[in-house]
This record gives sequence, structure tokens and C-alpha cells, in this order.
Amino acid sequence: MSAPGTAVLVTHTHPENSSEGVRAAVAAAREAGVELVAPEDEHRKHGDAAAELGRAEELEGEPGVCIVLGGDGSILYALRRYAGTGVPVFGINFGTIGFLAAVEREALEDGMRRALAGDFEVMSVPALEVSISSERPVAFNDVTFTRVPHGRVAELSYSVGAQEVGHVRCDGLVAATPAGSTGYNLANAGPILAWGVEGYVVSFIAPHTLTARSLVMAPGDVLQVQNAAGRDPVEVEIDGEHIGELAPGEEVGVSFRDGAGSLAQLQGASFYTRIREKFGRLAK
Repeated sequence: MSAPGTAVLVTHTHPENSSEGVRAAVAAAREAGVELVAPEDEHRKHGDAAAELGRAEELEGEPGVCIVLGGDGSILYALRRYAGTGVPVFGINFGTIGFLAAVEREALEDGMRRALAGDFEVMSVPALEVSISSERPVAFNDVTFTRVPHGRVAELSYSVGAQEVGHVRCDGLVAATPAGSTGYNLANAGPILAWGVEGYVVSFIAPHTLTARSLVMAPGDVLQVQNAAGRDPVEVEIDGEHIGELAPGEEVGVSFRDGAGSLAQLQGASFYTRIREKFGRLAK
């Protein structure tokens, strides 16, 4: 990819974890001759460290790349922010796992140089679209339906189109993309979907039955999730962020959206090597 003329910077929620990275980014952008900007909240968060950054709100058009100094949560935020724009998101892991990151924090300077030079490949990643509002928000990791805290066990019916698939009492239901299949879905004993698989997976949180099993969905399948009448509301989250509730008797659709995001990766990066390295690290 060619070098970007402009880059936008997004960082970890806690500035003490990423201020050093902001200073490194400013220096690298100055050397590369790339205009580096950041949203207003980043300026407030980092103070003097962000003094040389431009204002993203004043940028005409989209940036050439979004550089994220953070973990998977920050990278997911950036993917949602630039969904459908084609802006590649280049993650430098300042979090714990950093499964979506292109490079680790220890390689900050080299990673910044690569990001600003366009020295990376762009991988198209799918999302899940939720029909909970007129905005139809998207999730790049997962959509979760969970019982409210201290509430009764949820009773959820799920169907594909007009075909009912099942009815289950559980603590929740998770619909995950291939990228998100290594998260909440994996904790539910759901299958890992390799990046590049077209489709998504549905799994259950603490199902109160022996028959509820994970289900791999085709890309054209629209999942309908209905909360049983007379039950407590069910919380709905995308990528861990609350977006609303499913009232008793209410139904919500989840659909596969191919190519919604652009994730930057170094040339030769392997999904299977990443699985071994990231999850092997947690096992030590």
C-alpha cells in the first residue's frame, strides 16, 4: 500500500498506558512527512504529549490510515468508527492479548514506521449488523444477548429467516464473527473460525439444557433472536458495549456484512501462528 498523506491516532482508554506511544507517533510522523491528527478526546486525554497533533474534526475527507495504540477493544472501536470507509486500521498492541494488532508494543518504533510508510497488507474483515435501531450498528467481534444482572434465566428463541431452530433457557446467546470467535464464543466452547471463513457462529452462555449446541451460520443466514414473553429484559451488546435491551416478546435480527472493515497486517502474518502465540502466552 502507498504511504498515507494523513493518519489519525486512537489510543488506549488509560493515557498512562499510551502517552509514550503518542510521543513516538508524533516524532515518526514528523520524520515521515505525514500529517498526524487525533480526535478531540485524545487531545484532552494526553495533554502536552498531543500538542503537535492536528484535529481530526478539521480533516477534509478520510485519513489514509488509522493507527491504534491499544488492545483489542481500542482496535474494535476504530474498526467500527471507520466501517465501510476502506480506511485501514493498524493496531500496535498496548493491551493484554492484542489478537487484532499488527505489531507488539516492543516493536513500537518499527510498527509506527511501517504504518506511516504504508508497509502493510490490508485484510478485509466482516461484521455483524444488528437490527435493533434505525442506525443498524455493527460488531466486528460479537453480538451478545445476556440476562440482566440478578435477573431470571433468559428464555430465548432463535430462528433463521422463517425457520425456527430452537428455544433455550440460558444466561445468554453470542453471535461471533471469525475474528470474534476466539473471544466470548471460545469461552462458551464454541468453534474457532479461521479468518477468511465466510460466515459466523452462534453459541450459548450457560445453557440449561443438554441439546443446545453451537451453530455455524452461512453468510446469507439472518439470525432472529426473540426474548420470551413474560421474562425480564435481555441486554444487547456489540463488542462489549451496551446498545440496548430486548424487551419481553421482542425480536432482533443479526446479519453477516462482508468486507465491512479493513484491518492492517504485516506481510506474511499467519492466523494460525497468531493463535499459537497469543493463546500460548495466556497458558504460561
